Amino acid sequence: VKDCLNPYTRWDDVVDCFRGRDLRFVFSNTTEAGIEYKAEAYTPGQCQRTFPAKLTSLLYERYQTFGGVHDRALVIIPCELIDKNGTTLRDCMLRYAKDWGLPPGFATWLSEANVFVNTLVDRIVAGYPREDAAKLEAELGYRDALLDCGELFHFLVLEGPQALARELPLAKCGLQVVITDDQTPYRTRKVRFLNGAHTSSVLAASLSGLTLVDEMMNDADFGPFVHGVIFDEVFHTVDLPDDEKRFFAQSVMERFQNPYARHRLLSIALNSVSKWKVRVLPSLLDYRKLRGALPPRLVFSLAALLRFYEVESVGAGGEGVGRVDDRDYPIADSPEILAFFAGETAKLRAGGDDAHYVRAVLGRQDFWGGDLNRVSGLAAAVTAALAAIHRDGCRAALRACKP
Repeated sequence: VKDCLNPYTRWDDVVDCFRGRDLRFVFSNTTEAGIEYKAEAYTPGQCQRTFPAKLTSLLYERYQTFGGVHDRALVIIPCELIDKNGTTLRDCMLRYAKDWGLPPGFATWLSEANVFVNTLVDRIVAGYPREDAAKLEAELGYRDALLDCGELFHFLVLEGPQALARELPLAKCGLQVVITDDQTPYRTRKVRFLNGAHTSSVLAASLSGLTLVDEMMNDADFGPFVHGVIFDEVFHTVDLPDDEKRFFAQSVMERFQNPYARHRLLSIALNSVSKWKVRVLPSLLDYRKLRGALPPRLVFSLAALLRFYEVESVGAGGEGVGRVDDRDYPIADSPEILAFFAGETAKLRAGGDDAHYVRAVLGRQDFWGGDLNRVSGLAAAVTAALAAIHRDGCRAALRACKP
């Protein structure tokens, strides 16, 4: 890492980077909530709000600097876990270019000269190793505030031209990287099994007082719950050979049980609304279509999300604060989502009922891509599960969650 630039305080320095002749690749990871279009004015010389708007502004600076020549275009490699992330990012940027009245030549250069790669990343990265930081820094001989802990397993899929292999010879370094013209099978397998199992379990586990993923996996209630999510519910929704699915699903269970990763549940809980939409909802809908019934554990995961997102207050830093068993916990999501849940939580605390809360959340088409109240039986099932969580606590309600 050569430098770290805060775009809100050093925007001119970021612009200078994009004016540099040697820049070729842009990598991003702003979570599922990061690649989105939100109308905003063009503010030359100032940092834009959304990530796609920032990148549009920066690429326009580069376009002007080099006169739109193709050999100064970039390879954009977004790592956000949404389907067709490169295509989606490009489309958001083209909307900004049109909204802002930027020259048609820029839009052509943006879409035709630059390469937007659709990606799939698969590696559990647990974050800063608090317990081992002092020991590691002593071995290194210097203080490193950017220490990170990741599992040995890693897999990267790049959907793009084979020419990428020449510019990014990652496989030659012994890294598990695949360049393909269709990453869909890899993505479905990973997002539904690994990420879906995470998102469908960590909120309930956190509400039940657990802290780490491996702790959750060794728990007498949550270990079997995660196994049931993967093998009894998600398994049927992935259109791959059973042997291949079984091997990957078992590897996910083993990776979750890694005691060295120390993956914190609250880290995974970041932006859980958009994560649940991408990682869990497709499995729930496909299971219902295939089996004619709702998957009980995935339904419970949505009820746990609603309980976790009961925002009692919003702190000065913009983080929501929830409360369970006389302890506070952070809720990290967008200001708009936190404001909505804070309003609904206030109604609950003023005597509102669970059914109204569930209908209000499920009806947010901007959250889910559609009105989930229209999914037959879902609102009633989520309401029943949420009522059990409110009445008995999350762990007891999970124990009662039977297929």
